[in-house]
Amino acid sequence: MITRAPTSVMLNGILGEAPAEHVTLDWLAGRLGHRSFGVILLLLALLGVLPGVSAMAGVLLTIVAFQMILDRPGPAFPRRIATRHVETRRLAAIIRRAVPVLRYLERFIRPRWATPFTATKRVVGGVVLLLGASLLVPVPLSNLPPALLIVLIAFAYLEEDGALLCVALVGTLLLSVIAVGTAWQAMSAAGWLSSVM
Repeated sequence: MITRAPTSVMLNGILGEAPAEHVTLDWLAGRLGHRSFGVILLLLALLGVLPGVSAMAGVLLTIVAFQMILDRPGPAFPRRIATRHVETRRLAAIIRRAVPVLRYLERFIRPRWATPFTATKRVVGGVVLLLGASLLVPVPLSNLPPALLIVLIAFAYLEEDGALLCVALVGTLLLSVIAVGTAWQAMSAAGWLSSVM
């Protein structure tokens, strides 16, 4: 039986293989193999937390999510984005900061409640598509809840933790109910609903 390496170990291994000067998104996705979707989702979700770049992260997340729904083997970006150089030292700095956190989380998050890989991939893609689109809403701090939910979903997907994935999906449902309720109240207060009905 093949032992599944935790994500922290895999990222450390990638760092050891990285070219000295720079890497590209294409290179990174190629080294990540079947975990490429999960790691790219995680990185983009962390970008989505930051103000000012959350909309760009939202656009890229919707691209990745759509490819997951189509059951593509790995994420593919427009050539201009995929071949853009990132300094290896910057990637190394991100990984070195992330690995201790991942190691800590991996004590609690582990493979459980196994589900068919393709079905899970498509469900995750559909949910991330919805959450990624909500990052485009130009309301201050509205990017935080969906971005943090995508972080949870990405980590659950990476570690094949069905229990954590269920928690993240319930969180997404609650966020959707709150968003619809808020939009309904705003339209009602503005008098839009009475004019439509």
